[in-house]
Amino acid sequence: MRVSESCARCLYDKQARLTEDKAYLEEVQRILRARGENDSAPYLVYRFNQIYEKHFGKKPSYGEIKKKYNDLVLSMEGALRSRIEESPNPLQTAFLLARIGNYVDFGAMNQVEEEVFLKMFDNVTPGASEEETLEAFFKKCSQASKFLLLADNCGEIVLDRLFLEQLKKQFPQLEFTVMVRGGEALNDATIEDAEYVGMEKLATIVTNGLPMTGAAYDLLPPDARKAVDEADVILSKGQGNYEAFSRQGRHAFYSFLCKCELFTSRFQVPRLTGVFVEE
Repeated sequence: MRVSESCARCLYDKQARLTEDKAYLEEVQRILRARGENDSAPYLVYRFNQIYEKHFGKKPSYGEIKKKYNDLVLSMEGALRSRIEESPNPLQTAFLLARIGNYVDFGAMNQVEEEVFLKMFDNVTPGASEEETLEAFFKKCSQASKFLLLADNCGEIVLDRLFLEQLKKQFPQLEFTVMVRGGEALNDATIEDAEYVGMEKLATIVTNGLPMTGAAYDLLPPDARKAVDEADVILSKGQGNYEAFSRQGRHAFYSFLCKCELFTSRFQVPRLTGVFVEE
């Protein structure tokens, strides 16, 4: 997704909040000025992180935060599974619960609040405009054999596993592949995080090959490209994956919460509204 001028200013401001170092911020500005038409925000932030390490060393790890939210949602797993299975539409309920996990985003969110996150589980009804897309998505799943999930955050990935469980029950022919990050990128899920929550029991796990908060096809390693090329259904989670993966000529479904002005303006919805779109 093309980086607009307003998005570029936001990206710069976030770096300026990290440091007042003029040499670093000048390099950030050079990257932004020279950005290409297809350079997404996740890719630019990946570039920023490379020069940040050159100037200051590695950023603090999100390891404890990732474990905190994975453990929190794992502690809810039994109750959530019962809620899903007792609902009138288990598959839809599991899908909507999985999207709530997209709130746990330490990149797009200025502040992640556990109380707000837990409160969001009170409402799992789809938006009126989503029903047609949900119907198209599940119809495509019924006709598919290979399903690719572009995963996003920790915490969310536990809910993704519950959703894949329901998909497997409804469509037992599906084979799942889950793509995670190739290295630590904020609180996004890596192979280690996916295995920590038991995702490998349901799916083959591949990575995007980089510590980057999105899946850009041209930057993917061979096994991840193969997963994209062979997938009958692609479900992309989160804003970062939408920014990096959309408009690349792929038929995909995108599920996320709108957490910043770029997305609330584009989709004309209030902040933290869930969106499900087909491209």
